[in-house]
Amino acid sequence: GLAVVKLVPQRVLDAGCGAGPALPLLQKTYPAAHIVGLDAAPGMLAAAGSPAPAPRSLGSMLSRLMPAKTGVDLVCGDFGTLPFGPNSLDLVWSNLALHWHPQPDRVFAEWRRVLRVDGLLMFSNFGPDTFKELRAAFAAMDETPHTLPFVDMHDFGDQLVEAGFSTPVMDVERITVTYGTVEALLADVRAIGSNPLATRRRGLVGRAAWQRMVDALEAQRGADGKIPLSFEVIYGHAFRPVPKTTAAGEAIVRFQPRRP
Repeated sequence: GLAVVKLVPQRVLDAGCGAGPALPLLQKTYPAAHIVGLDAAPGMLAAAGSPAPAPRSLGSMLSRLMPAKTGVDLVCGDFGTLPFGPNSLDLVWSNLALHWHPQPDRVFAEWRRVLRVDGLLMFSNFGPDTFKELRAAFAAMDETPHTLPFVDMHDFGDQLVEAGFSTPVMDVERITVTYGTVEALLADVRAIGSNPLATRRRGLVGRAAWQRMVDALEAQRGADGKIPLSFEVIYGHAFRPVPKTTAAGEAIVRFQPRRP
């Protein structure tokens, strides 16, 4: 996490800040930094600018961050097309937001653009095993994708390298949350907002099809009588390296002074 990275940033961006749960952590960790929270949803930014309600159990467990936030700049915009100039940020932080963009590889290239040399990117995102129980239940209902095709950890690492980052470090954590009812499970999934697919089926789902999905979830109850729901959380960080060529494509050769 932030505590193990020796960095004294002057400008920090929370990309996809949502309602702002990470902003107090960034303020506490980097009290001298200028911190900006950016999100594409005006309603989320409005929540980020006001005191937060008591966190729900699932959200607080996944974020491990703190509520309430004051004293940061909030910007409405797309984190895949940032309103910042090149080499303008020291740290780009993004927590469980990257899955909202259909082309994360392009987002990485944009984040590299705004980072200064030796600037740091830190992000987390859901991995492909997230909601695996729910996907199996939806398969019993119809063939339409109802959850996002989350990116694999190794693919993220490859995309970071292709975007021009150096020495990406990836890690993964698996969490299982259990529910007493199907309704409670689906309420949390809706709260997370896991289905921004442009291809999702529009219109009402038939009662029989919906019941097949519910029955498939009920069939997954464990010995404790609870319905499990899996979360695979991927963590990654990488630095923007010193450039090897100029903007014109000319090689940069660096000489180290000879020690006497």
